[in-house]
Amino acid sequence: MATGVPPADQGQADKRQALSMDVQGLRSAKGNFLICVTRQAAHFPDCRHDPEGLHFTVPVTSGVVALGRMAPGRYAIAIIHDENGNGKLDSFAGIPREGVGFSRNPAIRFGAPSFRSAQFALADAPVRQDIKVRYFL
Repeated sequence: MATGVPPADQGQADKRQALSMDVQGLRSAKGNFLICVTRQAAHFPDCRHDPEGLHFTVPVTSGVVALGRMAPGRYAIAIIHDENGNGKLDSFAGIPREGVGFSRNPAIRFGAPSFRSAQFALADAPVRQDIKVRYFL
């Protein structure tokens, strides 16, 4: 699991605030959450190649999931409900077979929403994002 502090922000450690999420709308308690937290639009929704992004794999749980303490800034969260635990989003003809969710719960039309529609500010207080998981198949 990641430390919760992007490397470039070590000097701002005293200003960090807690970030957490509460996942709603799960169709099962199987598998894992694949979670991406990023500040870079170019690395959203998949932040695996973002040098400052945080990528978590955690067992599915009910209740609030702590994501760590983050430096002030604008962030976006993307999650996959990896029900079969294979570490990726399974799809059929480009349509996700597993659940997906995003911070601020933007509309999902043809493909993932934009970073802009999912971004939120983290500044002077802890932030909890309530994320609704959506299933298409």
